[in-house]
Amino acid sequence: MGGGSDAIVLYPYPGLGHLISMVELGKLLLTHHPSFSITILASTAPTTIAATAKLVASSNDQLTNYIKAVSATNPAINFHHLPIISLPENVNKQNLPFEYARLQIPNILQTLTSNTKALILDMFCDALFDVAKDLNIPTFFFYTSAGRSLAVLINIPTFHRTVNSLSDYGDTPISIPGMPPLPVTTLPKLLFDRSTNFYKSFLSMSTHMAISDGIILNTFDLLEERALKALRAGLCLPNQPTPPIFTVGPLISGRSGDNDEHESLKWLNNQPKDSVVFLCFGSMGVFSIKQLEAMALGLEKSGQRFLWVVRNPPIEELGVEDPSLEDILPKGFVERTKERGLVVRKWAPQVEVLSHDSVGGFVTHCGWNSVLEAVCNGVPMVAWPLYAEQKLSRIFLVEEMKVAVGVKENETGFVSAEELEKKVKELMDSERGEEIRGRVLEFRNGGVKAKEEGGSSIASLAELAQLWKQN
Repeated sequence: MGGGSDAIVLYPYPGLGHLISMVELGKLLLTHHPSFSITILASTAPTTIAATAKLVASSNDQLTNYIKAVSATNPAINFHHLPIISLPENVNKQNLPFEYARLQIPNILQTLTSNTKALILDMFCDALFDVAKDLNIPTFFFYTSAGRSLAVLINIPTFHRTVNSLSDYGDTPISIPGMPPLPVTTLPKLLFDRSTNFYKSFLSMSTHMAISDGIILNTFDLLEERALKALRAGLCLPNQPTPPIFTVGPLISGRSGDNDEHESLKWLNNQPKDSVVFLCFGSMGVFSIKQLEAMALGLEKSGQRFLWVVRNPPIEELGVEDPSLEDILPKGFVERTKERGLVVRKWAPQVEVLSHDSVGGFVTHCGWNSVLEAVCNGVPMVAWPLYAEQKLSRIFLVEEMKVAVGVKENETGFVSAEELEKKVKELMDSERGEEIRGRVLEFRNGGVKAKEEGGSSIASLAELAQLWKQN
């Protein structure tokens, strides 16, 4: 692996969003520091859990196709394919992301050689941390979300020590330097039940992050100025130093090159500039039929042009594996809105869509890759978080960065038709919407400058490369 040159080994979690960011990091390193060899440990998720086997198999196909495309255009990136492993029967399914990396340890050990200058881990690949430390390999984490959510994540051990449960905070917001006050309800649900293996894995991972050789972030200084200053000054971790923070973003995938004929792009070609609101919620953005119906009514009543990517509702709701649009959307909706709206099933080329002149707004689940893609294309957002750290992201997007309006959901997470209508109109047709658009454009320009020679992200990357060369 990697011949005699200094090898940097990257280990992403086997999910497309995680892999794409790691590949972009590898490309960036090779562009600016070609003396390193880049090896990415590629794996596919096991498909042995029957309920999700079809979804996982489809995701694995996407991973395989993506890796083939990258290998064809970037031969300097070496993909080391880890073997497919079968899961033990007693494996904790909820803790699968962390368990999978642990089960791969024997295979990964064979790939680490004496010329490995650094191992870069995805947060879910934390099982490798102690192994790498035992081998004296400098170990870094590549955190694929915002710097602000990192400031919360590395405080999990502090919360663990100082309160019996996060619920103890009640109505008192959590205070972390460089951050707005955070209602405890915005923290990921998995952090509230300390009895689960998933919580224990998160606690271990956040503990390791705080003592790692460094944390690499897919962000740029201008986008998160206040939080990054606090992190770098060591203010976010009480009573212990913060590891070096390296901001190398924005890292987003380029155009895929083979989607020019996708129906969504053909349709967008015939719409006025900045007139279309794009709704897309990531690979796990699945809604109930009731919620889909409310979304359809909200879009219809808003009067705005829209491009909406609709995934099937949970199969148990309909008992049909591949329902028609008529089965899941209000009767006559597609016909009534065909002059100003397009509904696309399951997938659209998001990067190409967001970079299209006709798109003027983005209703998003607040996944960080999607946020960066919107920012880099100057597209303002409606923030509709669904899971993980996305409620935190909504606070950052709306209150700190001021690049989005946020939807309000009820206690069960349901967003009404009236709420979506109101927020889409506000984004696309109001003074506040114009202010948000101007702010996003400032960040877009800042992101371009960060990646130019002399920019903050290229300087941060150089600092990282220097550290590896000294080892």
